[in-house]
Amino acid sequence: MKINQKPKTNKTIFTATLAVLLACIVPVILMPEESQSTLTIVKIFIEDNFGNLYQILAMLVLFFVLWLAFSKYGKITLGNNDYNFSTYSWASMLFCAGVATGVIYWGTIEWAYYIDSPPLGITPNSTEAVEFSASYGMFHWGVIGWAFYCLPAVALSYVYYIKKSPTLRISKACSRVLGKYADGVLGNIIDVLFMIGLLGSTGTSMGLGVPMITAGISSIFEIPDTFGLKLIVIFCCTVVFAISVYLGLGKGIKRLSNINTSLAFVFLAFVLLIGPTVFIIKMSVNSVGIISQNFIRMLTWTEPLANTRFVEDWTIFYWAWWIAVGPFMGVFITKISGGRTIKQVILGTIFFGSIGCALFYGILGNYALNMQLTGELDLLEMVRNGNTSKAIIAAIASLGPSKLILIVFCVMSVIFVATSFDSTSYALASCTTKEVESHKDPARWQRLFWAVVLILLPIVLMYIGGLESLKIAVLISALPLVIVYVLMGFSLFKNLKEHQ
Repeated sequence: MKINQKPKTNKTIFTATLAVLLACIVPVILMPEESQSTLTIVKIFIEDNFGNLYQILAMLVLFFVLWLAFSKYGKITLGNNDYNFSTYSWASMLFCAGVATGVIYWGTIEWAYYIDSPPLGITPNSTEAVEFSASYGMFHWGVIGWAFYCLPAVALSYVYYIKKSPTLRISKACSRVLGKYADGVLGNIIDVLFMIGLLGSTGTSMGLGVPMITAGISSIFEIPDTFGLKLIVIFCCTVVFAISVYLGLGKGIKRLSNINTSLAFVFLAFVLLIGPTVFIIKMSVNSVGIISQNFIRMLTWTEPLANTRFVEDWTIFYWAWWIAVGPFMGVFITKISGGRTIKQVILGTIFFGSIGCALFYGILGNYALNMQLTGELDLLEMVRNGNTSKAIIAAIASLGPSKLILIVFCVMSVIFVATSFDSTSYALASCTTKEVESHKDPARWQRLFWAVVLILLPIVLMYIGGLESLKIAVLISALPLVIVYVLMGFSLFKNLKEHQ
């Protein structure tokens, strides 16, 4: 046995991923308008013909992981606690990796998209529309989304810790069904699909977060919000998460996640105390009640007799995003969850993730909603005019006359980008490494390489512009992964049935 052997790169997956990524990016750069038109056609085709697959998968995954947690298999311990992460650090890394800046962006302003076009046939701009608008985002970022993380996490953790597989590849989580093909061409295709899906979904996260940050910087320093400024912010974010991923799980990612979680708690507490506290609490409790009473309806609503496209543009988009990010989170959660049981991984992921998101939606979202309802800020009009990032910054700036609040908000947003992208780089490096021991990290050059590659797609998406471009990237990249989820589920079930 060789001592201190350097991790070897899986050249097939590494090269194929780069080739596919370049094949997607180059045409968009050379022909942005034609590419946008083509991608829009593809998006509508997928939504109309395959959209319900995402909804069916959401129901199956939620049922399966909850059954698994409370079954006899939930007591199975997954390996050893090699990194010795406390519950706080584990939950912090889990949450920060899983939400990026999306929870800040959508948590503050998602309600504004629903008031004019509410779900479930509700009358636009009515009291009921306002109540459901404040609740539906919390539903989209709740238990279903985090359940999508649990399936790949448990499936991969089982083969990594129990079956002692030396690789952290999603194809290994399907190996009980694929057999010898998991190590062949089919397995490589699955891993490349996972990596492309991850690049597409994380590109969306940065594509939303960076314009929000640059809008804040523009307001603080009273400078134009240009594409050049966005590139500077991307570079700064890249430096932060490159350093973090270079230091590894224990020294880099854990510390940055702990700092970010603490900062987020302080910021949310500040908003709750400074803002309309009673209104925020009442609306948050009301939202919990609405979701509890209408959960099955919201989960199964397919809008068969109307054509508002609410389901396609929002619910299906969100399920596609969670599916695309899910395998990455499976790799990351596997790496940080040694020593925990299957039940702890599932319930911890769903509980901490859902509660964290609910706090952002309940506090930031309802604070901004109150500004709209009282007439202090017309955020709804800003969103209608396509100035969503400016609407978010205007809401945050209204917390006080000092620009210090905006500075803290922008710093927190940058760290949210960094804590998501450092773990993403780590997962990509793990997948393209032939063997990753449970107590070791992938090669540093790989972690840094993927940190740089990750910024390419967001730059391109922002170049061709708009929220629709980001939605298209997620929807297309997630579709092949629906099949991968089914394979993972069957493979995990077969492994558990034979567990001694």
